[in-house]
Amino acid sequence: MKRFTELIYIWSKRLATLEKALLTLLLSSMILLAAIQILLRNGFSSGISWADPALRLSVLWIALLGAMAASGAGRHIHIDVLSHYLPERAKRVNRRITNIFSALICATLAWHAGRLVHYEWLDGATLFSGFPAWLGAVILPIGFGIMSCRFLLGALLPQPPEGDA
Repeated sequence: MKRFTELIYIWSKRLATLEKALLTLLLSSMILLAAIQILLRNGFSSGISWADPALRLSVLWIALLGAMAASGAGRHIHIDVLSHYLPERAKRVNRRITNIFSALICATLAWHAGRLVHYEWLDGATLFSGFPAWLGAVILPIGFGIMSCRFLLGALLPQPPEGDA
């Protein structure tokens, strides 16, 4: 079991590195595309036709990638009044319960987001310039699925040492 836990922590670190790289790349691309769009509009009275919808879609991707990164680092939003008043052992039990509940919510969202992506794929809808709608929405089931797994692992596995999350 110890070896399995170590592998989970290793893969979690690798996934966190990938998430940070994707966030950096996507945010940098958004800033560059927005700056080019502003220059084209203000300087040449033109623009890139697909830039605005692409930027809106990028906001969705950044939000989900950021939520994935936050859940992986244990820095997601906690709404937990009890933990401030509980003894240490009860805090661990409370953390496991809230992680299980969060995993169930994220799994439900991932399931229904997967259904949305499937229906978008069947429909053949496009967002802009022929970009498939299902490809724009695929981050939803992936993001919520990964967060669900992280919350479930947080409930089942011992907490990693500080700084290793």
